[in-house]
Amino acid sequence: MNKNNNMIINRLKFYKKKFTPWYRNDYKKFLSLNLHNNDFEIKDNFPCIKDKFLQSGEIKSGHYFLQDIYMAREIYKAHPIKHVDIGSRIDGFIAHLAVFREVEVFDIRPLEVSDKNIIFTQADLTKVDEKFIEYTDSISCLHTIEHFGLGRYGDEIDPDGHLKGFEVITNILKPSGKFYFSVPMGKNRIEFNAHRIFSLSYLLSWVTKRYEIVKFSYIDDNNLIHEDILLTDDLIKNNCYCNLGCALFVLNKLH
Repeated sequence: MNKNNNMIINRLKFYKKKFTPWYRNDYKKFLSLNLHNNDFEIKDNFPCIKDKFLQSGEIKSGHYFLQDIYMAREIYKAHPIKHVDIGSRIDGFIAHLAVFREVEVFDIRPLEVSDKNIIFTQADLTKVDEKFIEYTDSISCLHTIEHFGLGRYGDEIDPDGHLKGFEVITNILKPSGKFYFSVPMGKNRIEFNAHRIFSLSYLLSWVTKRYEIVKFSYIDDNNLIHEDILLTDDLIKNNCYCNLGCALFVLNKLH
């Protein structure tokens, strides 16, 4: 028996122990059909066990997928002169924006990016930089501010990090500018060091001091988006009946 046959038998023994029957059967069938094909060497295997049972194209998070499309659409309609983003998802929301416009991205971690429409600045957004005060007419911060001060991304530990970050972002925005903002919504709590979850009443207590709410939308616990909702006392009291939803705000900065 030659070396290649020994290798195939050893592989099959290994995968028989480790992986599911359908994977072992598929691999065995492929090897038998591929005996006379020398174009590709079969190297170390890379089993992807779950993909055949998922929908076409896996969505990593209902919150991110839905909010990124929704907010990118809102910014497209608004057509701001300059748009700045604070720490949002690069391969989702920022990618959507970069298709049709330039966007400046600020984040505490470094980023290597070569797309001409993405301009990156490394910055700690809990501290004020004078040169960025009233810097832009449009700003976004999606599923980000809940992390400020928890140390997850190398930031300093600070229980008030979210409030400091919110104030800095507000200072970056020009009066009457638009702020596209999202955070996890449910009963007020910290799940350290992943994130904070904010109650809607708590959010409104500080958001409405600096902003007029243009639109409020939310993503519920079943990952369904509810757009342009009228906020009632009942929805506020019950956090739109979410345990871990996502609040989506389009805001206008007050003078």
